Amino acid sequence: MHTYADPQLLALIDRYFDGVYTGNAALLATLFDDDAQVYGDIDGRAYHQPVAAYLLAVAGRDSPAKRGEPFLMRPLGIDVAGSIANVKLYSPMLGFRYQLYLTLILRAGNWLIVNKTFTHIPALPTEETSCPT
Repeated sequence: MHTYADPQLLALIDRYFDGVYTGNAALLATLFDDDAQVYGDIDGRAYHQPVAAYLLAVAGRDSPAKRGEPFLMRPLGIDVAGSIANVKLYSPMLGFRYQLYLTLILRAGNWLIVNKTFTHIPALPTEETSCPT
């Protein structure tokens, strides 16, 4: 397994962060496979939606940008093995401090997200404005 990423994968991560931060569901839709699934937990409650429902939720909420939240999202790790990749991300927003994983596949020369999993990691008050190391 390699820990490098090609420029297309890095660009997808940037577009993912941009879409989530600005609430651009149309942009996010171009990054996900039509059959992708989203799993996670929010405050201990299980969350599961097909990507279409997730994108409707993104479109229907106030984005972090609209709320005036600082942009603190960043990748924590990238693993690539042939035509598959796993990306670990940090995404503090909307009162949560999300850690998430995107599973991707390379199809016809383009990376697509096929699965997203996430959880909220509680932060201490002093951690709210800084990224974890």
